[in-house]
Amino acid sequence: MSNHAAVTVDGGEVGRAQAMQAQAAGAPLDRRMNPILLKPTSAMRSHVVVMGDEVSTTDAKSYGPTSKALKPIVLDAFNSLRSEYDWVVAEGAGGAAEINLLDRDLVNLPLARAAGVPAILVVDIDRGGAFAAAHGTIDLLPLPLREKVAGILFNQFRGDPSLLDSGIAELERRCGVPVLGVLPHLGDHPMLGVEDSLDIHPHLYSATRSVRPVRVAAIRLPHLANPSDLDPLMVEPDVDLRWVTRPGELEATDMVVIPGSRATVADLDWLRESGLAAGIKRTDAWVLGICAGYQMLGLQIHDNVESNSGAVEGLGLLPVETTFEPTKIVRRTRGTANGRPVEGYQIHNGRVSNPGEGWFCLDGEDEGATRRNTYGTSLHGVFDADGFRSNLMQAVAAQRDRSYEAAGAGFADVLDTHHHHLADWVESHVDCDRLVELAAAASPPDEAPGW
Repeated sequence: MSNHAAVTVDGGEVGRAQAMQAQAAGAPLDRRMNPILLKPTSAMRSHVVVMGDEVSTTDAKSYGPTSKALKPIVLDAFNSLRSEYDWVVAEGAGGAAEINLLDRDLVNLPLARAAGVPAILVVDIDRGGAFAAAHGTIDLLPLPLREKVAGILFNQFRGDPSLLDSGIAELERRCGVPVLGVLPHLGDHPMLGVEDSLDIHPHLYSATRSVRPVRVAAIRLPHLANPSDLDPLMVEPDVDLRWVTRPGELEATDMVVIPGSRATVADLDWLRESGLAAGIKRTDAWVLGICAGYQMLGLQIHDNVESNSGAVEGLGLLPVETTFEPTKIVRRTRGTANGRPVEGYQIHNGRVSNPGEGWFCLDGEDEGATRRNTYGTSLHGVFDADGFRSNLMQAVAAQRDRSYEAAGAGFADVLDTHHHHLADWVESHVDCDRLVELAAAASPPDEAPGW
């Protein structure tokens, strides 16, 4: 379940976390890596994406019967990947012992049992109560699922891990499940490509080089989607990036970014109610809207699909109008912006009217709009392009009397270094030999119990 999505080469929609993991593994992003994606549109409803294609909407109660029909799809995708790769890691979601929902669980221990593979229970020790959580989880599980728990990992520990030794020994005695490692907290190391909006914090990603950095304020929308669009700015040494929710936080800002949203009209209403809309309209900073943010900057939004609100007035900063259509655009695309190469992906139901000459040329067509220092585009991942990003930051810095030089390393190299950092972190603190032994004990797909 996530509103942070990515697009496969063949136009399938999958979770952002799966895209990051595929990139780290050096594997092409595949629809089978995320056979079921739930994209919340409110506290009670979600869009259901099956094998990369949005097929329906559901509420929490209705999802029960739906999940039973989806089980064969999940297991087939998993086994299909196993037939092509030496290693397949099936990441769980939510709690492993949500005993009120076990009959609809597609991704945790019921899948491990159906596929005949061992499972590792990962416990967030930073929240406290980790020993009770580990023991309680295992104790609550019905025996066929409890038997699949082959190891325990503690994550995000702060301090001296030797202090846990006696507790680990007692936990192993009580549960009969070995603890395979204690992963230390990563501290201030920036996490890229976060899966959940709960992982987005309002603190400043401070510049590490310039004393007069370019100051960027990103609006933390209630239904925020694809915050990874801002990741390249997090690691720029001459950029300060912060997430904001109040109009006063727009002061002393050089650029305001309105990112994507899974509920465009609702988040536009929130902008007005919070006072941020008025703050954006009167700011002398540069303004950039991405996807839904671009739509909000226009004159009007016509939505009889997502919100059923009909015609809604936009912020009026760009000369475009958006009309929502039932068929979603999901595609990877590339082109140029101000003569510099860009590439990324588009996921949206809203079609933005062409204002004439666009800011971008994507796949041979004009795209995006600009007026004075306000810009809009539907292209996710636009900041990943090093030349485009540095050129834009230099232009902002020049006009705002800030100090900016392009980062020494390209974002792709930074991302690769980030993945190596995480790999070293795991290898240093986890019994990886034991993990290999456990993985080798998995049942062949044709001998697995099935659902």
